[in-house]
Amino acid sequence: MTGNHDHAAAGAFDAIGAEYERAFAGSAAHRASLTRLLEQLAPHSRVLDVGSGTGRPTARTLADAGHEVLGVDVSPVMVELASRQVPEASFRCADIRDLPLETEGFDAVCVYFSLLQMSRAEQAALVGRLAGALKHGGHMVLATVPLDVEDVSAVFMGQEVRVTSFAPDAFVALAAGAGLSLLSREDTVFTPAAPGAVPEPHVFLHCRKDREAGV
Repeated sequence: MTGNHDHAAAGAFDAIGAEYERAFAGSAAHRASLTRLLEQLAPHSRVLDVGSGTGRPTARTLADAGHEVLGVDVSPVMVELASRQVPEASFRCADIRDLPLETEGFDAVCVYFSLLQMSRAEQAALVGRLAGALKHGGHMVLATVPLDVEDVSAVFMGQEVRVTSFAPDAFVALAAGAGLSLLSREDTVFTPAAPGAVPEPHVFLHCRKDREAGV
């Protein structure tokens, strides 16, 4: 891990480990989102998986389809799990906010629920950087829990975390501000398979880089 960011998220997800995969494996909307992305990708595309977790289902699905996957996660435990479960992909333990990204180096970027422990300014800046790492015409999937909350305390799978997010339309505006065109949006509700879990809203945005931010 690099940089000066607070890595409370790393500690939380180190503790959660494989339990995260078990809790969220039943998300039909996540799998449908991956299917939609695969329909858009040329063979052997290069894909960046931000907040890659245990590697399943995202990196696993993409690697099985023959794509070149780079997963980045701040949690050493998650990176170790992913490397073991999806050996065909590459994984790096790093904070994506600090990781140098090759300009137009990826055909697609996946950001599944990995923004929630960043400030709103950090989320907007990161999505802009990720858009810069996309090739022209490349695809980005953004998924989050769309709530109008800022730096609130929450308990996630037994771990205390700080959460920041956007209301649904504001999240769409964030993507547009990064120069991304919205291709589709799915709003759903999912209840993780974990003790004490409650239904939570999810939104999945499928976007394409058709222009530069501000153009």
